[in-house]
Amino acid sequence: MRLRIQVLSVLLFVGLLSTHAQDSTDVFSRHLRLNESIVTWLTGDSKLGETSSAVSLLDFKELRSVASGNIIDAISREPGVSQVTTGSGISKPVIRGLGYNRVVVISDGIRQEGQQWGDEHGIEVDANGVHNVEIIKGPASLMYGSDAMAGVIIFHPDPNMAPGTFSSGLSSEYQSNNGLAAYSVSHAGNSGGLIWDLRFSDKYAHSYRNASEGLVPGSQFRERALTGKLATNRKWGFSRVTLGYYRLIPGMIEGFEDGLLSGPTGYSVEFPFQHVHHYKAAWDNSIRVGEGRVKALVGIQQNRRQEYEEDDEAELDFKLNTLNYDLKYISGNIDGWIISTGFGGMFQTSDNLGEEALIPAYKLVDAGLFATTSKGVGKFHFSGGLRGDIRHLHSMGLEDKFKDFSRDFKGLTGSLGAVYTPIGNINVRANLARGFRAPNLSELASNGVHEGTLRYEIGSSALNPEFSLQADLGADWTTKHFFFTVALFRNKIDNYIYASRTGDILEDRDVYAYTSGNALLRGAEASLDFHPIHSLHLGASYSFVRGTSDEGDLPLIPAPRLGVDVKWEITHSGKVLNNSYISFRIDHRDAQDHFLPGTESLTEAVTLLGATAATDILRKGRRIATVSLIADNLTDEVYFDHLSRLKYVGIHNPGRNVTLKLEIPIVSPR
Repeated sequence: MRLRIQVLSVLLFVGLLSTHAQDSTDVFSRHLRLNESIVTWLTGDSKLGETSSAVSLLDFKELRSVASGNIIDAISREPGVSQVTTGSGISKPVIRGLGYNRVVVISDGIRQEGQQWGDEHGIEVDANGVHNVEIIKGPASLMYGSDAMAGVIIFHPDPNMAPGTFSSGLSSEYQSNNGLAAYSVSHAGNSGGLIWDLRFSDKYAHSYRNASEGLVPGSQFRERALTGKLATNRKWGFSRVTLGYYRLIPGMIEGFEDGLLSGPTGYSVEFPFQHVHHYKAAWDNSIRVGEGRVKALVGIQQNRRQEYEEDDEAELDFKLNTLNYDLKYISGNIDGWIISTGFGGMFQTSDNLGEEALIPAYKLVDAGLFATTSKGVGKFHFSGGLRGDIRHLHSMGLEDKFKDFSRDFKGLTGSLGAVYTPIGNINVRANLARGFRAPNLSELASNGVHEGTLRYEIGSSALNPEFSLQADLGADWTTKHFFFTVALFRNKIDNYIYASRTGDILEDRDVYAYTSGNALLRGAEASLDFHPIHSLHLGASYSFVRGTSDEGDLPLIPAPRLGVDVKWEITHSGKVLNNSYISFRIDHRDAQDHFLPGTESLTEAVTLLGATAATDILRKGRRIATVSLIADNLTDEVYFDHLSRLKYVGIHNPGRNVTLKLEIPIVSPR
């Protein structure tokens, strides 16, 4: 409670200061262009100021100004966004207290399918190939069907080059804590409407360290990615093909043995470890039809995830094949109405090729039919729609371990929202949405020791789909030197599924069984950016969520979080150094004393300090490089994050880390 009062005091104080600020036309660009920014919404691309749900945007500069081990780590500071981590190499997104199969990730236009049910399964996306990010907070089942209960994270690639130009680039970074060394090279161009983009990235890190355990054996990882795009833009629309390959080899942290951490600590990944391959091909098309357009998307993915314990024979070996499809028509403006209708879904098969099996092999057929509309009326903008989904799942039997069964899951979802703009720089938004999620195979049929989670998991084939009803209320205020936004939400979930520790022991592991019950999540997010003088930026953000069920508190709920930023811009007109700045950050995480007893434990509060210095380097008026120096956890605090899976084997989060980034662009003249 004291923290919330302090936050409100800070927000009020800065708001009062803004009324006396000097006039300035320079404020964080993503807020200045709030009403003009284009985002993905119910009826296709829409202005951000017309969306009734909470949507966050992170641009290229913001993504590059943070040090991270992966793309989810890079966006986890955004209010309402957290991550479930396994060391510094594996992160899973959490939106407003919900993660795993409740968050849909869109990359290259299609939903990423990489067996996201697993605790230690990350997102197979190269951070270097992400230009900007949209985060839709709240149920988005209307747009994406099952699994989008918590929201959607959309990764957008680099924009197309201008006609008649090409560019090449090199970026690299080094992190002191785990010796992370990475580089990425790219080449893109546009010749006569034929567009191409190629990128190769490589990254490797040894074990991370902290002031308590020292080096943490098994936390090293390697990552490699190759992507290519070929597209054409014409008067009739566009067509593009994207091919991608991603490989991750993370070590597996097994905890303490005889009171000491044991295992490899160098760059070499030794037993036990995972080996992940993700292949993807996507064909995205948009064709003008009269005043409207038809959008057609087909994607093919294969995710191969292997776990090696003691030798070259994989103990666990999952091979997941997915075919995604989406077809919709988006009308032009019909007397103020914009209508979108279509269908989409996926076909999926999963095979077990290893010596052991945690979940059974299965086949899945998923389909959804939807219709949405939006209309502006005076100072109001309304939007809404309906969607029906059906998912057929057949689980393959395996000896005495898994039973053969089939389930059908059906869901009717929808949303209704409005944005009221009393004056041009203030928006008030409200939204009511129903979400739907079918249980995954891990929840339905797990039966065995999962070495990656250090526990024995048992599923229940009788679980029913989750349905949520979420109400959102928010507002934002933008001026030349000030931006403030606040969002409140209440999310009621029927049949909420979670793993609970039973107290039993099987095969020397704690037993966790999947069960369900009713759940309620409530929370808020607030952020502001304040520009009192031309070169000074002040920022603050706060977010919290409380999750409860019939049995008590929900697991994996992030602690309340407060962030404060101060940024001083040194120069915008230098001849050698340009766009130079220094910034300081305070990241306070409150104690999490609301947790699921027997499964989780209290997490103490922590305050982390960070700093950044960055500049462009010019030669004859052209940028030839950008250099950034980023320091995290300056005081080398020893702490647990509540969503760190390593907390429950007694291993703390990484300690002090200093990152050096270098970007070298090469762009041809038009």
